Amino acid sequence: MRRLRDLFWLNHWQKLFLTATLPLLLAAVTISVLVTLQSRQLAEREIQQLERELIAAKRAELKNYLSIARTAFFNIYGRAAPDDAAAKKEVKRILSAMLYGQDGYFFVYDYDGNNLVGPRATELIGANWRGMTDPDGVPITDELVRLARSGGGYHSYAWPKPSTGEMGRMVSYVIGLQDWKWAIGTGVFIDDVVATVNASRAQVEARMQRTFLWIGAITLAALMLVFVSGLFLNLRERRLADAKLKRLTQRVFDAQEEERGRVARELHDGISQILVGVRYALDTTKRRLETGDARASETLERGLTHLSGAIHEVRRISRDLRPGVLDDLGLGPALKALAEDFGQRTGIDTQFDTVVFRNRLDEEAKIALYRVAQEALTNVERHAGAGRVAIDLRGHVRGATLRIEDDGCGIEGAERPATTPGLGLRNMQERIEQLDGTLRVLSSRAGTVIEATVPLSHLLSPQKNAPETDVRANA
Repeated sequence: MRRLRDLFWLNHWQKLFLTATLPLLLAAVTISVLVTLQSRQLAEREIQQLERELIAAKRAELKNYLSIARTAFFNIYGRAAPDDAAAKKEVKRILSAMLYGQDGYFFVYDYDGNNLVGPRATELIGANWRGMTDPDGVPITDELVRLARSGGGYHSYAWPKPSTGEMGRMVSYVIGLQDWKWAIGTGVFIDDVVATVNASRAQVEARMQRTFLWIGAITLAALMLVFVSGLFLNLRERRLADAKLKRLTQRVFDAQEEERGRVARELHDGISQILVGVRYALDTTKRRLETGDARASETLERGLTHLSGAIHEVRRISRDLRPGVLDDLGLGPALKALAEDFGQRTGIDTQFDTVVFRNRLDEEAKIALYRVAQEALTNVERHAGAGRVAIDLRGHVRGATLRIEDDGCGIEGAERPATTPGLGLRNMQERIEQLDGTLRVLSSRAGTVIEATVPLSHLLSPQKNAPETDVRANA
């Protein structure tokens, strides 16, 4: 299950690529579908219009043919009686002789369905073809007779070509001689129309395929551009991230070496000197005790005093590295002790103020704010030349805020973001950013204000039944 989850787990670059390409792919697919639908609809309308125009031309051609035939026998039909056999025979002869093209001829059926004229389908002459249909079941003779009775009209059906014997689509036009009860008509095959329509549809399909290919090529080119651009940006960002990581690592190493040097100097300059004094006092006391000198108690007392000083120095260094009061009592008492020690050591008037926290800070927030206060006081001691420092810690609806204000000479360039100059300010910024908080540095010749805020997510629920003094202590 874990392997399956890892298989579908996407890294930052893959997420960025999908974010950039999915909308592009969706847009390309949507455009392709819309273009296809609209192209098909437009092409189909054009093809249908072309088919209607071609068939209309064929129908007009049929009308002209039938008008010519009617003119040829009109005088005979007009003067003949309904039962004039000679006139009918003459008209049959005329129509049988009127052939055009490879497959064009005139046919005659009486209203009973008997074929009277069919020069290119002589096998039909003399037989009754009522009920005849084409291979698709379309009635032929009955429909032609019905149209003739009603005055005339067009009819389309499948019929074998006289020249080849193959079935083809025919359009016929028929009129009626009502006195003789004849249905006279002619027809043309519209295979050329069907071929033209099919060719047009094939051209439309070819155009749509080319359109798809163009859209696909453009989409692929866009995807490649996005991929190459994203790859370039990813490599560039990775190089920048690696460079930042190297600089950060170097800063961490520098800070570690600086802290080790500071601890070494304090051990050498403080505890080491005191312990040397203790050893000297103990040696002196030993010699005086061996000689019975009454001053042995004085040197022993001096050695005890030096030993107390060494214990005090060890506690101070330990407190600077990791104050126990921060773990035991909380941030408020730890900052108060830090402020008192700073004031006593430097002689700077140091004030500390806080309010009762309704929530307690978590471990990360306490350490970060304490280190910010330590770094700020170190900067005041080394660079500010201040005579007064005010430290304020309080909770509010957005979280918790530590504010440190001094009346020193200010920080040069501090009106810019706090990430620019100084390792100390960068350390403060990075500590607070790791908590999703904010660090503001306001500086002028009248002094400097450092304000660090951590969000509500780093405030824990208050202990039940805890007195207010305990809540203050554990802030």
